[in-house]
Amino acid sequence: MLIKLAWKSTLNRKASVALTLVTIAISVMLLLSVERIRQDAKSSFANTISGTDLIVGARTGDIQLLLSSVFRIGHANNTVQWQSYEYIKAQRGVAWSIPISLGDSHKGFAVLGTDASYFSHYQYAKKQHLTFAAGRPFHNGQEVVLGAMVAKKLGYQLGQKIVISHGVGNTSFHHHDDNPLVISGILAATGTPVDKTLHVPLSAIESMHSTGHSKPSRMIAQKQDATHHEHEHEHEHEHEHEHEHEHEHDSKNNSALLHNLDSKPGDLIGSTKQITAFLLGFDSPLYTLQVRRNINQYKGEPLLAIMPGVTLRELWEMLDIVEKILLLITLAVVLISLLGMLTSLLATLNQRRRELAILRSVGARPWHIFTLLISEAIFITVLGCIFGVALFYALLIAAQSGLQSQFGVVLSISALSTYELMLLSVIIGAGTLIGAIPAARAYFYSLADGMQIKT
Repeated sequence: MLIKLAWKSTLNRKASVALTLVTIAISVMLLLSVERIRQDAKSSFANTISGTDLIVGARTGDIQLLLSSVFRIGHANNTVQWQSYEYIKAQRGVAWSIPISLGDSHKGFAVLGTDASYFSHYQYAKKQHLTFAAGRPFHNGQEVVLGAMVAKKLGYQLGQKIVISHGVGNTSFHHHDDNPLVISGILAATGTPVDKTLHVPLSAIESMHSTGHSKPSRMIAQKQDATHHEHEHEHEHEHEHEHEHEHEHDSKNNSALLHNLDSKPGDLIGSTKQITAFLLGFDSPLYTLQVRRNINQYKGEPLLAIMPGVTLRELWEMLDIVEKILLLITLAVVLISLLGMLTSLLATLNQRRRELAILRSVGARPWHIFTLLISEAIFITVLGCIFGVALFYALLIAAQSGLQSQFGVVLSISALSTYELMLLSVIIGAGTLIGAIPAARAYFYSLADGMQIKT
């Protein structure tokens, strides 16, 4: 009987109850959304690179190697010899390998040299493979594949030619004008550093850095030519002609190799036979620790092998304080909404003193009044939580694709977890305690006070 009466009493105050419901619903939606995004962002961050068992580079710090090879932040102080890469990828249990060469850029975006295995084996998020929004992978050393953000911000289309610059800055005075690259493909958005990267074959990187292919070298050669013509020494002129003939021969060899996607660092004349790092995947997880130990003890050169999942978790722990601050702000919003409910109940309590007195006059006991008011507070809180959960799922559905493509956060639309249900229970419990304050005040109201006619 009291529950039915409490429900009708709640419906009788539609305006104030509706406003209280909206504030509670919004606060519940914010709390659940922040918690779900926090958990999924942590999971997505840990899966920025997925399915890769080891990242190998020159010996440095774990986080520094991760930041330079995966997030393109900073740069590697040393490189890895190609012979070391060939030796390690031939070890037992290695299923695939992806070489990485960094150090060039294009209008502030990183350029990554690699091979065809990158598009076959590189994974992100929950083991999702790279897909193409347009075009195809590069087929020779004169093609480039753009990340989604690069193509969007610079307005590039398939078939356009671009020039790579040496160095990682936004501005560069050393442009590889002799080796323009044609855009052959544009990757679909991933929300990872892949979107901000230009991908070129290793043969293109090696050709750009081989002797005689840079702009400054060409300018110096022109000045030397002019000097020779001024002096008009026949012997020097013959020597210069012979040198140019050799250079032309080397250029033809390099140009031929550019069309061979299987060419390796060192095949091009003047190459450095080095890469920045490489990724490894194994047939079985049992090989991971063994090969990692062997790499860290490799005597050919000082190398470091890291497990990206472990290092990503260590990096996330450094941001733990941001998580806690965000959660505290959301809890403060929930508390404010509950205090708003308290204000509403206390404000209407003075208006309902006559109503409560009439109930006492027809036989209602003080605990009946207490139960009535606290039941109303529970109704409002529970309804607010229900509407908040509905808004929470509507927000997840609306924001899922955008968060994944722009920020790489893969939201999971699933049933409420145990922790999220616990949060709702805490909110309902807090609403019940807050509702007990006006209920306790009504409990001590006297019949004479309620029936008194005020002038």
